Amino acid sequence: MIKKILIVLIILISFSAVMIGYSYSVVSNGPINPLGRLSFVKIENPDMYPGHTHANLLAQYAAERGSQCAIVLHFAGSSNYRSFPTEVNNSNGTNQSVYIIEVAFLDTQGSGSASMSQINYLDSLKVALFGVPDKRYKYMSDGKVYNTYSEMMAHVYALAKEHGQKGPIPMVWHGTVRTDSPFMDPGCGFPLFFQILTNTYGIIPAYTYTLYGLIFPYLNDPYAHYELTNYVELQKLYNAGDLDLNKVNSTSAVDKYYKQLSKKNLTNYD
Repeated sequence: MIKKILIVLIILISFSAVMIGYSYSVVSNGPINPLGRLSFVKIENPDMYPGHTHANLLAQYAAERGSQCAIVLHFAGSSNYRSFPTEVNNSNGTNQSVYIIEVAFLDTQGSGSASMSQINYLDSLKVALFGVPDKRYKYMSDGKVYNTYSEMMAHVYALAKEHGQKGPIPMVWHGTVRTDSPFMDPGCGFPLFFQILTNTYGIIPAYTYTLYGLIFPYLNDPYAHYELTNYVELQKLYNAGDLDLNKVNSTSAVDKYYKQLSKKNLTNYD
């Protein structure tokens, strides 16, 4: 009996090693560098703008990988998902500007990810097994709705080229959760991350890098402990509007941003 168990374990480990090796070889030569989940809960509203903690963290990830741009994925809400540059301090003491490309998806056949109680698990299983059906999602970036995946990605690659991208673009899903446990709910933007990986690299690399992406913030996010130990209180504050920008002290980065955009436009960021 023990021998059979060992044989099964060896087979599973070998299979996993082959899948990981294959996935790595495919992704390492591709246009997208999938990192994973960026964060766990919303700590300000809007939750993506120049100078925001999560935006700075993503810019840092990109700079560490020698990238000029980064992609952050969301579930579409009231925002217009405007892309923006943000500054990061490199380890050598120099400053670098990283252009953060925001993209959101709208599921035309689902209620989204407002809470886990709304999730259709059978539908989610079908998506996991067969990928996202054509024309199911619509997309938004920089205030424009894209009806097809190819149009949205063309926009992403055009922005990256315009801002001097060299090599694969680091990509994360935002991962924030408004009401449920962030330990259980993968958060905002998760399905779009999986779709982009499936369309770019195939289903096996998509599985591999999505699973890795779920543990990525536990290994890399310096704010993970704070967000996870305080998520209930942070969710209450966010949902009550107490983390809105007009109720907290603005930083110099925010002040600068206000000069560039109207307040109405800024508050449309999610």
